[in-house]
Amino acid sequence: MADDAVTGDVSSEAAAGALAYLTEMSPDLRGAAIVDPGGVVLAASGDADRWREDAAALFDVADRTGDEPVEQIHIGTEQGEVLALRHAGLTAVAVTERFALASLTFFDMRSLLRDLAGETTQSTFTPQEGGKSRRRRRSGGSDAA
Repeated sequence: MADDAVTGDVSSEAAAGALAYLTEMSPDLRGAAIVDPGGVVLAASGDADRWREDAAALFDVADRTGDEPVEQIHIGTEQGEVLALRHAGLTAVAVTERFALASLTFFDMRSLLRDLAGETTQSTFTPQEGGKSRRRRRSGGSDAA
């Protein structure tokens, strides 16, 4: 199922804030990246080029299995799990410990991509003291922890 395209440019700062938020919310996360529709890594833990190449290869193989592009991928091994998700042209890829809750991690990843895809001029993720990020509500609500 194809998603709508990103409605505005997603800044690297917003993607980095989203990635920091995901890392904070997912203690089993080993590493992750967010990639834009053009294949540019907006934020990553570790080597951005490696994340870009591996995410592209992962979806390339998965897409060859059917008539429509794959929206999400979950691979479990004895060493850990790989979760990858596409939404609105953006891609999020995460590597977790072996027994991470995949459904919860996918939910968090999808929420982040939805927020980033709707971004126009202002990030919904703001850096806080101590390197943590807070997610700002879009419709005038107070900050969420």
